[in-house]
Amino acid sequence: MADPRYKPVRHDHKAFLAKAHKRPGFTEAYNALALEYQLVDQLLRARKRAGLTQEAVAERMKTTKSAVSRMEGSLPHAPTIKTLQRYANAVGCDVQVKLIPRKRA
Repeated sequence: MADPRYKPVRHDHKAFLAKAHKRPGFTEAYNALALEYQLVDQLLRARKRAGLTQEAVAERMKTTKSAVSRMEGSLPHAPTIKTLQRYANAVGCDVQVKLIPRKRA
């Protein structure tokens, strides 16, 4: 059985983004992938809240650590709704998908 204890690695994401946004073309590319980044952020936060490693999540999903790593790494490995449900179940969450009407100008 995999060690389920989560040991986070320090990362200052705000500092990373501040530096990255100075590079030409970064902001446009980043904004184009905003939804994917939001999903990955939700996955990582849920796993952290659950206090689990990728190995432990993989074991609960009956998959491999590399599959969980790819899913948490974003593109080009967008998970299906079914896979998201399995991941959510493994970290003690539910999946909710919403279509939100745009505000008209």
